[in-house]
Amino acid sequence: MQSKDNKSTIRAWAMFDWANSAYNLVITSTIFPAYYTAITTTKEQGDKVDFFGFTFVNTALANYSLSVSYLIMAILLPVLSGVADARGNKKFFMKVFTWIGSLACMALYFFESDTLELGVICSAVAAAGYIGGVMFSNSYLPQIASVGRQDKVSAQGFSYGYVGSVLLQIICFVFVLKPELFGITDASFPARLSFLLVGLWWIGFAQIPFRKLPDGTPALAKSTLNVVASGYSELAKVWRQLKELKVLKRFLSAFFLYSVGVQTIMLVATAFGAKVLQMETSELIQIILIIQLVAIAGAYFMSGLAKRIGNIPVLMLVVLIWVGVCVAAYFIETKGQFFALAGLVGIIMGGIQSLSRSTYSKLLPANTPDTASFFSFYDVTEKIAIVIGLATFAFIEEHSNIRNSALGLTLFFIAGFIALFVVLKTKPSTYEVSKTS
Repeated sequence: MQSKDNKSTIRAWAMFDWANSAYNLVITSTIFPAYYTAITTTKEQGDKVDFFGFTFVNTALANYSLSVSYLIMAILLPVLSGVADARGNKKFFMKVFTWIGSLACMALYFFESDTLELGVICSAVAAAGYIGGVMFSNSYLPQIASVGRQDKVSAQGFSYGYVGSVLLQIICFVFVLKPELFGITDASFPARLSFLLVGLWWIGFAQIPFRKLPDGTPALAKSTLNVVASGYSELAKVWRQLKELKVLKRFLSAFFLYSVGVQTIMLVATAFGAKVLQMETSELIQIILIIQLVAIAGAYFMSGLAKRIGNIPVLMLVVLIWVGVCVAAYFIETKGQFFALAGLVGIIMGGIQSLSRSTYSKLLPANTPDTASFFSFYDVTEKIAIVIGLATFAFIEEHSNIRNSALGLTLFFIAGFIALFVVLKTKPSTYEVSKTS
């Protein structure tokens, strides 16, 4: 059993964020949404598209497809994480999902205006690969870092992710803004090349953690359990444990509520800027780069602040700021205002993601061997939140407008703040005292 707080292992683990965050930036946040919106908006049909014979608003279709992907993964992950804990092979699942996601990104190279179905399906599959890989990566945190260092190690992972993704984004940025330097005449080629590069970057750098991270230790005899049955068995065991962990259970409820807002905003920000302010692709990429760079400082700042006043109070403060962001988005009128808002989002985005992950890790029972199963609850909670957030955002947009969609997210943040307050006032059970004191 490898000792915790090994610097080399932690750096290798953080490199997984470096590898897969390129997907999160280029595909989720910048070039793909801008490219998708551009090629699916026409003079004849406006922002309406036909998908297998059904008509949708283009951005709503993208949000619906992602919500379906997240829903499928929310159903699958508890079973797969249970299998991983029982068989001790969570690194195997990390590899499988990484290959799925990276290959789907590479396939987006063939996405053009006449291959809408291919583009939507591949983007959904890429999301599934990202989701699966992140869940199994997260489950390593309590295994490689002691309780006192988990906030810092979690922040290190997110920081590596922000730096790595920005580096690739800059490379892609050059192709998108200066195609003439490379003799590129096909207007769609720079974006499609970016998708290919994301897949290569993702699978290439993922080899570092794959070589360094320890293999799991089987919790159950391989010959005694059917694979699917072992997954449900582990899931049931964790659920029974959660009933005894009052603080952890209530934190998951709060995390679910504010994640509806946080994750949805991250996924729709680019489309919001393109539709509301008619921003160019280059401007949108600049904004997302600002968010990513500021988020590095945000993750470390929130980690340091948590040491002073506690994790839950910091999360409550950040959630209140998110409420202000949603209200500001409703009234925003100029690109300058959008740039300023992006800077604020960057600070709180890095902080809330990093601190949520480490807070959950701290609340886990001491010396638990089934970290993948526990983290599947965390990730499934987040994924279901995304499903609800994207579906709600898309539904409001189709029946009203995208500004009202942004404003509607404030309800989830307010509910999340109240739930965090309940967590703050909850006395830990005897089972939890050693982890929360």
